[in-house]
Amino acid sequence: MSDRSERSLLPNGLRDGLAPEAAHESAVLERLMRHFHSYGYDRIDPPLVEFEENLLDGVGTVMGPHTFRLMDPVSQRMMGVRADITPQVARIAATRLRKQPRPLRLAYAGSVLRVRGTQLRPERQFRQAGCELIGVDSPVADAEVIELAAVALRDVGIARLSVDICLPTLVPTICDMFGLDRVQVFAALDQKDASAVAALGGEAGALLMALLRASGPAKTALEKLAKIDLPEALAIERTRLEAVVERLQRAVPDLALTVDPVEHKGFEYQQGLSFTLFARGVRGELGRGGRYSLAGKGDPATGFTVYLDTILRAAPPPAPERKVFLPAGTPNGEGARLRMEGWVAVSALSEAGDDDAEARRVGCTDILRDGRIEPLKK
Repeated sequence: MSDRSERSLLPNGLRDGLAPEAAHESAVLERLMRHFHSYGYDRIDPPLVEFEENLLDGVGTVMGPHTFRLMDPVSQRMMGVRADITPQVARIAATRLRKQPRPLRLAYAGSVLRVRGTQLRPERQFRQAGCELIGVDSPVADAEVIELAAVALRDVGIARLSVDICLPTLVPTICDMFGLDRVQVFAALDQKDASAVAALGGEAGALLMALLRASGPAKTALEKLAKIDLPEALAIERTRLEAVVERLQRAVPDLALTVDPVEHKGFEYQQGLSFTLFARGVRGELGRGGRYSLAGKGDPATGFTVYLDTILRAAPPPAPERKVFLPAGTPNGEGARLRMEGWVAVSALSEAGDDDAEARRVGCTDILRDGRIEPLKK
C-alpha cells in the first residue's frame, strides 16, 4: 500500500465529508435549527469534551460503554468525548440555567463520537440535533416535542414519516410487581415471542400477552389497551398516551402513528412516554426521544434527538447548484454584484486559452460573457 493510500485511511466508522454532501448536511441542519427556533427553542452549544464524572452523571450514566475517555494533560483528570448531547443539556439546565424560569426550551446541534457503531448505524461519528423541554410534566409537553420533531423533519423534505410511541416503564413495573426476571421477560418481548410470554403464566403472563397484542396503528392499539385491566400506576400512563395521541391527531392529522407498549430498547434513561421516528424505506431510525428527569434538581423533562446521517438518507438530494465562471479580466464589481444576487461566482485565476473548457473543468454551469450570463453548452 502506498504512503498516500495509508494517509487516506480512517478508523472504522469515521469518514471525510466531501462536496456536495457536506454542504447539503449543513443546509439541512440549519433548516432544522430554524424550525426549532420558530417553536421558541433557544440554541445552546455544549463542549465536545467534558470531565468524565460530569458527562456520565444522571441521564448520561447509560452512555458510559459508548464513551471515549482521555486524560486531560492540564488538570490530570479523566475526560470523555460526548457520545450523546442530551446529558449535556440536562447538566446545563440543572446547573448554569437552574435559576431560569421554567419551562426551558433548549435546542442543540453538534457531532458525537461513540466507541463502536451498530448494525443499523455503523457510523461512530455523526451529527445530532434536537430539543429539550424542561420543567413541565404533562401530555401537552409530550405532544409538543413529537409534533415539533415530525414537522421539522417534513420541512427538510422527508416523506412517509411515522412515529412509534412506546411506554418503556410498563414492562419493568410489571416485572417488579409480580417478581419476574427482567432479563427473561425482556428477551421474550424483544423477539415478540408470544409463546415465551404466555409461558410466564398467571396474571403477569396474561397482562404481558395483552400488551404485546396491543401493538399496532394508534387507533387500533388504543382500543385494545382500553380493554386491558391495568393496575392504577399503569393506567395513568395509558391515559397520558391517549391524550398525546389525540393532540397529535389534531395537530398533524396525516402523521402515521403507531403504538408499541412493550418496546423498551434504547430508552434506558426514559421514565415515561417515549417515541422513535422512522421514514418508510429508510434504513435506521431518524431519531428518538421521550420523558426523563434531570439529575440533582429533578426537573421533569422531555425531548428528542435526530440523526443527520439517517436524515440525509431520507431527505431528497440537493438540487444541482448553478455556478457562473468569470473569465480573466472581468471587473471585480461584476463578481460582487452576482454574488449579491445569489450566484456562486468562480473567478479565473489566470488567462485560459478556452474559457468554456476551463469553466467546465472547475464545475461551473454558466459563464459571464460580455456582461451577460450564458449557460455552458454541453
